[in-house]
Amino acid sequence: MTIDGISPRQFQESAGVEDWRVLGDGAFAFFATGSLEESARFALAVAALDGIDDHPPTIDIRADGVTLRVVTRADDWAGVTERDVVLARRISTVARELGLTADPSAVQHLLVIPGGPDTAAIVPFWGAVLGYVPRPDSPDEDLVDPRGRDVSFWFEQMREPRPGGTGAIHLAVWVPAEEAEARVAAALAAGGRMVRDAN
Repeated sequence: MTIDGISPRQFQESAGVEDWRVLGDGAFAFFATGSLEESARFALAVAALDGIDDHPPTIDIRADGVTLRVVTRADDWAGVTERDVVLARRISTVARELGLTADPSAVQHLLVIPGGPDTAAIVPFWGAVLGYVPRPDSPDEDLVDPRGRDVSFWFEQMREPRPGGTGAIHLAVWVPAEEAEARVAAALAAGGRMVRDAN
C-alpha cells in the first residue's frame, strides 16, 4: 500500500476539515449530542459509510457526544494522510446531516513519556505491564495499545540518570492551537510553573 502522508498543517489547510484538529497522533473531532442513543445513531451512520471497514476511524461513544480520530498506521508511517482528509470530510457530512455540531475545544491527545539512560531495558517492562505492542513505524521507542483505546508511550533517552540512578516520566498534552494559551494559563493559575516556552 502506498502511504500518501501529509503534514499536520497540510491536513488542517485542506478544505472541508474545519471540524477536525491534528493533535499528536492523528486528527480528532468531537460532535456533541443530547443522549447516548443519539451518539450511537451517529456512530452507526459513520459505520454505514461505504468502504469504512477498509480504513475505520477510532470512535468513542459517550452520552454527551462522540469523539473520532482518523490516522493511518503502517510499517513506515504513523500520521495523517490524504485518505484521512477524505474520511474526515465524509464523517463531518454525516454529522451535519444528523444536525450535529463539532466542538473542537473538547478534543485533546495525551502521550506518556518515560525516560531513562537505557530505554531498551525499560520498554519490555512497560509493554508487559500494559499489554502494549511496539508501534510499527518506531518499534524501539514507542508502545501503543493494540486496540487504540488508551494513551501511547514514547520512550526518551536521557543523557544521565536522575540522582539515585532513576529515570523520569512526563506527559505531553496536545490541545487545539486556539485552546493552548487558555490551557497554559489555567495550569499556571493552578500552581504550575513555566519552565520553557520556546515552542
